[in-house]
Formats: sequence, structure tokens, C-alpha cells
Amino acid sequence: MDMRALVGRNFARLRREKGLTQEQIEERSGHSQQYLSDLERGRRNPTVVTLYELAQALGCNPADLIKEPPDSRG
Repeated sequence: MDMRALVGRNFARLRREKGLTQEQIEERSGHSQQYLSDLERGRRNPTVVTLYELAQALGCNPADLIKEPPDSRG
């Protein structure tokens, strides 16, 4: 899986699991709702700093954003 798509899927999943909207993450992280939308669609290539900031906004470990789902590992 493409890394951008993986991060986007993980971000969207974690955000939904925590019951947060893109607007709430925007307020917490400082990244625009448009950026977050593009990220979830795999259209952004976040930096390590951005991954850290998004993880802080989600209340998770940055590694959670780049982990492959258990069912996709060979």
C-alpha cells in the first residue's frame, strides 16, 4: 500500500474512533480542514513533524499513523 494512502486511512480511522471531526482536529493541530481532507484521501505527503502534530491532536502514538493494518501483513 502507498504510504500516503496508509497514513490517510489510519488517520481517518483513528479520528472516527475517537469521535472527532476534521474541524476539531483543525483546532487542535493547526492544520486546515482542507489539508486534513486531502490527507485522508491520500493526496498529502505529511512530514514527520506533521505526523507528530496530528498524533498529538488525536491523542495517539505517531507510529499508529504509519502502521499497516494487521490483515494486510504477509
